[in-house]
Formats: sequence, C-alpha cells, structure tokens
Amino acid sequence: MDYSAAQRVDVHGKNKHQTKITLDSALRKAGSGVYRIAVIHGFNHGTELREMIRRDYAVHPKVLRVERGANDGETVLVLKERYT
Repeated sequence: MDYSAAQRVDVHGKNKHQTKITLDSALRKAGSGVYRIAVIHGFNHGTELREMIRRDYAVHPKVLRVERGANDGETVLVLKERYT
C-alpha cells in the first residue's frame, strides 16, 4: 500500500462553520493513499481556527493525531502512519 500522498487545505478567510465543512469534506474524500492533510489556517488571525481544528479534529474518527505544522499558521491532521 502506498502512503505517499499528502493534501493541503487552505481555510484562510473562512469562519469556523465553513472550515468544518471544508475539512469534513476533505476527510470524506481522502482516499486510502492519503496519510496526512496539512491545514493552512493562518497565523495572525487564524488562532481561533487553529484552536478549533486542533481540539475538534483530535477526536475525529479518521484522524490518528493532530500535529503542529511547519509554522504556527499550519496544523497537520495525520490519518495514518507513513511507511516507506
């Protein structure tokens, strides 16, 4: 099985409701090859979205764990471990 796919979802400018719809859709559409979804929520005005994403998606049934991204404006939803 190939776990080489990672997706990026940009939710800049969205409110919490729109963000949940976007992320739920991305999780539903994530095929078996997708092992992580990087969510770009922004840094300065993205703290409300960041906290909601990290709190709500940490307990989502398709999410193995939530990690900080490369910077404070990104959160990564890990769906499965990547094996090489």
